[in-house]
Amino acid sequence: MSGSSSPNPPEVRDRRPLIVLTWLWVGAPLAYGLYELFRKATQLFTG
Repeated sequence: MSGSSSPNPPEVRDRRPLIVLTWLWVGAPLAYGLYELFRKATQLFTG
């Protein structure tokens, strides 16, 4: 079978924006939670 088949057919959409949005959806609360954790841990150990 000799033909030029592209690895990404034209009907497959680019999912990069969705991946970025998903990482922001998970990463932003995670980063805020870690920030609060370190802030409160420093208060706990420093008085």
